[in-house]
Amino acid sequence: MAKAFTDEDDALLEELGVEVETKRQGTRTPREERIIAGFEEIQRFVDEHGRPPQHGDDRDIFERIYAVRLDRLRGLPEALELLIPLDHQQLLSGAALAGVAGSDEVNDDELLAQLGVDAPPEGGVRELRHVRTATERREAEEIANREKCEDFATFKPLFQQVQKDLEAGIRQTRPFELKAEIRAGAWFIVGGQKAYVAEAGETYTTPQGRTDARLRVIFDNGTQSNMLMRSLQRALNKDDAGRRITDPVAGPLFSGEREHGDEASGTIYVLRSKSDHPLVVANREVVHKIGVTTLDVAQRIAGARLQPTFLMADVEVVATYKLFNISQTKLENLIHRVFGPARLEIEIKDRFGNPVTPREWFLVPLFAIDEAVERIKDGTITAYVYDPTSARLRMR
Repeated sequence: MAKAFTDEDDALLEELGVEVETKRQGTRTPREERIIAGFEEIQRFVDEHGRPPQHGDDRDIFERIYAVRLDRLRGLPEALELLIPLDHQQLLSGAALAGVAGSDEVNDDELLAQLGVDAPPEGGVRELRHVRTATERREAEEIANREKCEDFATFKPLFQQVQKDLEAGIRQTRPFELKAEIRAGAWFIVGGQKAYVAEAGETYTTPQGRTDARLRVIFDNGTQSNMLMRSLQRALNKDDAGRRITDPVAGPLFSGEREHGDEASGTIYVLRSKSDHPLVVANREVVHKIGVTTLDVAQRIAGARLQPTFLMADVEVVATYKLFNISQTKLENLIHRVFGPARLEIEIKDRFGNPVTPREWFLVPLFAIDEAVERIKDGTITAYVYDPTSARLRMR
């Protein structure tokens, strides 16, 4: 026997963006079911827009259909008797009982005819076997209603930076879980595109007690949408590949001093090469290899003269920084991104005569590396990049 949902179950499903439908009790005629289904679509419109549907040439075609339909339901005694117990929004109570003359059937083809729209050949536009649900239609409409973001040039650098942060491990993608994760400044991946919540309007409560807000969402293809928070929530929940993008790592990334409970992760090491390569000889004081290792540094550089990554030459250790509780790979990627503009472009031969281009050597003075380590400690490094012309870190 199926277990009935409790109020707590409904609340949990609601938070997860799953809409719960209550099974109707009793037997109704197909006509009654159609009347109720049509009225429920009007109710969902009111939930979303906070007002009843209105007439007018400037209104969306669906809103105009709902407005005509509501007028007819108000004038149909059979419909009133059926729907008033369901009318929690007071759409029918107190309404004038003067309907459309000569009509006792809620016919969507006639509604379209009144609006000057040709009905489809296969029947009414709202027949459930031909038409998507209201939720599916709203989601499709919001996607279709995306418009060009006129000030996308303002946001493009943010998208570029987020991509770099993802590649460096500063940000990560996580499965979307709760509506509370949707806020101004948040990043998501939905429909295969990065989405940035640039603005979030004031949160309000629908008649059903659900919270919602109007958002301005910018997409990485240069479009934008003024969608509802709940619509973005539904889109993320329906998208198997939908993800939230985490905020950058905040606070100190590591400390040079070990604290109680810390676990050692490794060491940043800075090496100077003893290679006789002309490019190295001419710039020896500023040519440095910057790496991260979980091994003892002496063990890491053993046999350096036989390894292309060390330029097939012995090396000198000029600085080390002990790490605690931090990912070696992510930190190394971060450091290499910061000093990327000063990467040493050099090609050497390995011991078999094959050409190799090492990627961990940089034309950077030691004091700039020290500054970078301090900014890693205080968590501000993500705002900086190395400027080769001034030989210093600068704000992005």
